Amino acid sequence: MLVAAAVCPCPPLLVPELAAGAAPELDAARAACTDALGVLAAARPDLLVVVGPGEGSGHAAYPQGTRSTFRGFGVDIDVRLGRAEGDADAPALTERRLPSSLAVAAWLLERTGWSDAPIEGLGVGEPLTAERCTDIGRDIAARAERVTLLVMGDASACRTLKAPGYLDERAAPFDASVARALGKADVSALKGLDIELARELKASGRVPWQVLAGAAEGAGLSGTLLYDEAPYGVGYLVATWS
Repeated sequence: MLVAAAVCPCPPLLVPELAAGAAPELDAARAACTDALGVLAAARPDLLVVVGPGEGSGHAAYPQGTRSTFRGFGVDIDVRLGRAEGDADAPALTERRLPSSLAVAAWLLERTGWSDAPIEGLGVGEPLTAERCTDIGRDIAARAERVTLLVMGDASACRTLKAPGYLDERAAPFDASVARALGKADVSALKGLDIELARELKASGRVPWQVLAGAAEGAGLSGTLLYDEAPYGVGYLVATWS
């Protein structure tokens, strides 16, 4: 059963070394993510599942200990999803790696010293339907008696002229509706997100948010919105459900 969830954005720029001189611009977002992870730890979970945008059209699981790197962004930083039983048992860096969103999650977890429960990763593809997302969420919630979710994903990328998706006047209202849903733990609102609009606005969080909606069905959780800003023209939201 889902007992708590944290929703965080997933730009690699959350890693200060990648942002270089612009790193302070996301200090508030990093602090909010740290607070959100604290809610997960306080829930005393039996299992933490990290869900974020993945590669391809389906979904792929990543076991505890899976590694990734930010070397492609020009910095020598490696991460691992949770602690493996031993280095010999951890997937090697040359093997299958975490997608970017889960690599950012792994960095956040390492930064906060997470060691409270077993961790698994799940990368979900943008084409997944709302129905498939909620089915995946229900399956996750049934995995253990006390399940927590770390849900990675960005809102629209079309908030300003310099945004990755340029300015779209629909972006701000879309992001506001998502912020309300996350702040109120509104499962129905997340399930009803406009998939085509989310795609046009380049909102990478749509699929992970709908997985959260499926996992939270019947859990009676309350939501708190911790952060709602659009630096660089991209909507970044941090929320907790508990």
